[in-house]
Amino acid sequence: MSNATSTNELIKENGMYNLKAEEVFTLFDTDSKEGLSSQNAKSRLEKFGRNKIREEKKRSNFLILLDQFQSPIVYLLLFATALSFYFKEWLDGFAIFVVILINGLIGFYMEFRAAKSMDALKRLTRITCKAKRDGFIQELDSEEIVPGDIVYFEAGDIVSADARIFESTRLQTDESALTGESTPCDKNTNLLPSNLPLAERSNMLFKGTFILKGNSFSVVTHTGMDTEIGKIAEMLQSAKPGATPLEKKLSEFSKRLIQITVGLVILIFFVGLWTGQHFLETLETSIALAVAAIPEGLPIVATLALAQGMLKMAKHNVIVKKLSAVETLGGTNVICTDKTGTLTQNKIEVVELVTSEGVYTFDGEWKGFEGRVRDLIAQASILCNTAELDSNSGSENEIGDPLETGLLKFTKLIGFDISKVRDQNPKISEMPFDSDLKMMATIHGNKEGFTMFVKGAAESIIERSSFILSQSNERQLNNTDLNRWLSEADRLASSGMKVIGIAYKQTKDSNAEKTEGLVLLGLLGMIDPPRPEVFSALADCDSAGIKVMMITGDHPSTAKNIASRLGLTKTSEDKIIIGSEMPSIGDLSQEKKADWIQSRIFARVTPKQKLDLVTVLQEKHYIVGMTGDGVNDAPALKKADIGIAMGERGTQVAQDAADMILKDDSFASIVVAIRQGRAIFDNIRKFVIYLLSCNLSELIIVATASILNLHFQLFPLQILFINLITDVLPALALGVTEASPGIMSRLPRPSDEAIIDARRWKTIFVYSFFISASSLGSVFISHFTLHNTEDWNPALCNNILFFTLILAQLFHAFNMGSSDSRFGHSEIIRNRYLWLSTFVCVAMLFIVNSVPVLEQALKLYSLSLEDWLLAIGCAIFGSICIQLTKKAKLVFQ
Repeated sequence: MSNATSTNELIKENGMYNLKAEEVFTLFDTDSKEGLSSQNAKSRLEKFGRNKIREEKKRSNFLILLDQFQSPIVYLLLFATALSFYFKEWLDGFAIFVVILINGLIGFYMEFRAAKSMDALKRLTRITCKAKRDGFIQELDSEEIVPGDIVYFEAGDIVSADARIFESTRLQTDESALTGESTPCDKNTNLLPSNLPLAERSNMLFKGTFILKGNSFSVVTHTGMDTEIGKIAEMLQSAKPGATPLEKKLSEFSKRLIQITVGLVILIFFVGLWTGQHFLETLETSIALAVAAIPEGLPIVATLALAQGMLKMAKHNVIVKKLSAVETLGGTNVICTDKTGTLTQNKIEVVELVTSEGVYTFDGEWKGFEGRVRDLIAQASILCNTAELDSNSGSENEIGDPLETGLLKFTKLIGFDISKVRDQNPKISEMPFDSDLKMMATIHGNKEGFTMFVKGAAESIIERSSFILSQSNERQLNNTDLNRWLSEADRLASSGMKVIGIAYKQTKDSNAEKTEGLVLLGLLGMIDPPRPEVFSALADCDSAGIKVMMITGDHPSTAKNIASRLGLTKTSEDKIIIGSEMPSIGDLSQEKKADWIQSRIFARVTPKQKLDLVTVLQEKHYIVGMTGDGVNDAPALKKADIGIAMGERGTQVAQDAADMILKDDSFASIVVAIRQGRAIFDNIRKFVIYLLSCNLSELIIVATASILNLHFQLFPLQILFINLITDVLPALALGVTEASPGIMSRLPRPSDEAIIDARRWKTIFVYSFFISASSLGSVFISHFTLHNTEDWNPALCNNILFFTLILAQLFHAFNMGSSDSRFGHSEIIRNRYLWLSTFVCVAMLFIVNSVPVLEQALKLYSLSLEDWLLAIGCAIFGSICIQLTKKAKLVFQ
């Protein structure tokens, strides 16, 4: 490409729609047959930059840090610091300020980590594009596409750059994202006049739009911010994303908790004054309690737990695109799954062939399969096919639909050169695969005129066939023949095979849509065995109360065979719903709706019927997960509560519409995601229950000491230190706990269930009572039994209370195991991060008790061995009481 400034400006400013395709090739110094060389593409990438839209500028680390100090809680603490300095309580003032700083740094670290986790998630979603490089079609990262690249798009692809079309077949796009036009746009290769509005540039494709129908070869003209959508992005300000349902629940919960806490703190403040306590000390204690009781970092911790959980899912081949999807996953109770590639291995191979001359079975080679029928079946399999087998990299890379790559591999086995056949039979026109007609057709020119090749669902091909090829002769099909061929198709399908019909006809018409009067060549039986891991995944769904529905476009017999092998059907009498028997949703009776809901197998189903099924299920309040891979699946994926797109064989449109993407296309990965989704919500709930029960215990202790006017009380800095040492590391460790052993034995969680419902509030109060009772109890045991003195020693009592409460809260983290697991075998006991955090917190406790400055600030002194044993014993006793209430099922966690 010329380096002249004028050429660069022409490329940037000109839409290319008013230039001939040949002029565009010349301008970009590219070849429509060979594409760019790898070296040329590399230099252009350096020159034009990566093909991506610039993202909104991220907040600096300084602003993230500054945000940590902009909250009512921090303002209260700063007010307490100012009062301390005013009353010349210098040590208290500096200590509170240090606590503010430490809390801010912890909040900054957690938000920084959450942002890093989300960046890692974004890097996992990779959009690809098919481009010609070095003469071969290759699948590239769309960000590596450069001006001059020759790109191939087909139905279901998202257009990854602005491009001038030079070859197309029935091409139709959806440009609503760019122009606002909701109707599909018909595309062509025509030369257009200048100064046309964007919506009328019918020979151009635009980045961010997607292909509805047909296919095309185009030359890339603009990438990145030079594309039409890039220009719009430059003018727009980025909008803030809305809060997820989980974030809204957390926000509502936090507001309610703040109201309750402020009321209690105000009460404690006035009770303290009424009992004669010092004003400043009472105020500082009240503020410290407010800080301790309100989980101001909860949204950040929840986001971090979600992001890390999503990264964990990514390791199991599941890309979750939205945080809100994680919450919904935990409540999913119906999964509508495709069969091919999801329940099966998606390694489709031809294993049986039926022609007029006999039945052929593959046992390492195709014995006896010769003659004209063989040649025509091979030609149809190669020519009526958009897939590629790329051997350029050394190993054979399959590009395209697995069924079509399976057909290409079949033709190689019987001795045909794919490139040679395609070169000798140039394609004149094409009818891309139609999900309603269930077939595809191409027209090819040769010395004898035009030849049409057709492939598709067996019954569709048989119904459109008027003749059959027997050796070298064509003879007319009669009704007996048609019934026999339909029976052969049923036989193959009932053996678990996917059955493809192959036909052809000589024609003088180049219109590929005229598929009547075909000459039937034969039926191909293709096998796609179940994935081994799917059996245990389905068993997990069964125990978890999740209903699995198999939805496929395959023959009913094929669907029933696979369902039976997988255990989806229990008896041969289980009903199969066939697409042809499914009325539109407006004509559905309540009886039909009940039939749909009760059935587990749907065969020969269209994308529109998938959408209707989701609607019926949602009407009955099911939380629906729906899998899909085609452009026509996008409406059903959007409608479902969890849209699940295939990563390997899914179109980019389906992936864009979905909430999660399966990188390996396996059903077992969906179950892994549901397990992880349940675990993440469980962990957030564990974190909240732990935090509230600990903080409420502090409120109970301070309130009890104030109301009863006891001789001892917790000091403000001690409360802040307890909050610092027990609320951060153990709580974060709880957020990364593995799923409990029985998590897939529970029924799905209702989607409207609160994080903390009435039963769990009761649990929190019970836990708080035992923590505060064991902590206060240690003081009374120390005074009346261990030391047995008449005069109270407020300093000793304070220290016993302080250390017992910290130990009781640290031990309490190990009570957060699920109710359906035994203490010694719970997921909490296996959480190495919790053990590590407990060790660090205990070490911090002993450091504080050993450093004179810290010891003085917190009003601590060295306890005797007996005092330490008492504190540890009472803390353990509180946990034992909690475990007994859990075992007696007096609390629900």
